[in-house]
Amino acid sequence: MDPDVMEIDPPPLASRTRKPRKVNLEVIDVEQYHVDKMNKGKAIQDGNNPSSHVSNGVMPIDVDSYTVVLNDIPTGVKVVMSTTQPCEFQNYSSKGTSKSSRNSSNPFLATPSSVPQSLDFASLSASFAQNNQTVSSSAVQPVDSDASASSSSAEVVPSSQANFLRDFKRFDTVEDFSDHHYLSKGKASKQHSKTWLKKVQADWKILENDLPETIFVRACESRMDLLRAVIIGAEGTPYHDGLFFFDIQFPDSYPSVPPKVHYHSGGLRINPNLYNCGKVCLSLLGTWTGNKREKWLPQESTMLQLLVSIQALILNQKPYFNEPGYEPTKGTVSGEAHSKVYSENVFILSLKTMVYSMRKPPKHFEEFVHSHYFVRALDIAKACNAYKDGAPVGSILKGGVQGIEETSQSGSKKFRTDVAAFMKTVVGEFVKLGVKELEEKPKPPPVVDANTESNTANRKRSRSSIKEFLANIGRCVFQ
Repeated sequence: MDPDVMEIDPPPLASRTRKPRKVNLEVIDVEQYHVDKMNKGKAIQDGNNPSSHVSNGVMPIDVDSYTVVLNDIPTGVKVVMSTTQPCEFQNYSSKGTSKSSRNSSNPFLATPSSVPQSLDFASLSASFAQNNQTVSSSAVQPVDSDASASSSSAEVVPSSQANFLRDFKRFDTVEDFSDHHYLSKGKASKQHSKTWLKKVQADWKILENDLPETIFVRACESRMDLLRAVIIGAEGTPYHDGLFFFDIQFPDSYPSVPPKVHYHSGGLRINPNLYNCGKVCLSLLGTWTGNKREKWLPQESTMLQLLVSIQALILNQKPYFNEPGYEPTKGTVSGEAHSKVYSENVFILSLKTMVYSMRKPPKHFEEFVHSHYFVRALDIAKACNAYKDGAPVGSILKGGVQGIEETSQSGSKKFRTDVAAFMKTVVGEFVKLGVKELEEKPKPPPVVDANTESNTANRKRSRSSIKEFLANIGRCVFQ
């Protein structure tokens, strides 16, 4: 044995028995928790449904710095959030081990025997990236008014005014028209011929089945000779978003002669064919010249044809050329310039017509008028702001400016000034309807610097001290 090496016996090993440590497997329910910072493995319990984190139309989902944001959800759509496969996650759970289909399809819900040891969040991020298009197209779907609302979906709730407009029938009958223009031109007890009755009933049937979305008609049960119609101004015209009312009467000799039509002008002439006295100038009515095919044909012409003609031929994009003698100048520099000025003035008159209708809506259309302008108030305000900024009249489609080049097409300076001046009146009427978004916000009080206040107070005290000093000097001199 080497003398430099000492042998030391190892100490006896104590016999110890380790008790097995219990491993508590935690089940995380996404309906009870939401992931705050997945990369750090932290969860915050809030007891809310995941859809509760949708606020103001924005739903952020953060997975390893990968963020998906659903923003600016348009009005009239339903955001569908499935509880069985949230956000198009891949199925990470083991097959055949879960007790329900919901647990088997949710990566954060599983039975203790199938809890994954780790989650690959990079794979989740890739899954989000691959399914981003799916989320955009499948999560946001058009609202089906006939479909029942699902308890697992976050839905944009329409206003009561929007619901009213949705349910408002395009054609319906009412009991009376006490404010009708032609009320005094006939009697409820008047007996009409069979030909007259057959034709009027045929017109009612056509109106009930074939009216376009922008025309609404009410017929009178006690006075079958009376009708009232409203036409919504079409986009791309200076009449956009406006309501234009017409009172109609079927004469005793109808259909041998055309109906009589009176426009609710409010004293404004917004078209060469619509006089401020209410006269409607149209060849189909016999109030203007035209060839044989343009005039009323007893065997062919209908009430629907008349209303559609008013909408298409009168309330059109360039009403200036409706004026007799001006149509040949269409397309010329001079003619188009005059047309632009005329259309700008027409839009201002259309704004005034809106105010007139809101303050004095025709009978049986009161709630329709208020609901229509409540729903369209923001679009009208946006259009006015665009016109103030130089957009040409009639260029506003769905709240945006379409196909506008920054050339001489911009609105005139006078038009911008007139829109800005009258817009306050229109917005005031919208606010009365309950459009709170257009209310003027109170200006915040001016911020006063504490140092400024202190300096002002010191100056006042200094002035007061000087005055007292001078007063004392005066008293000493005169003593």
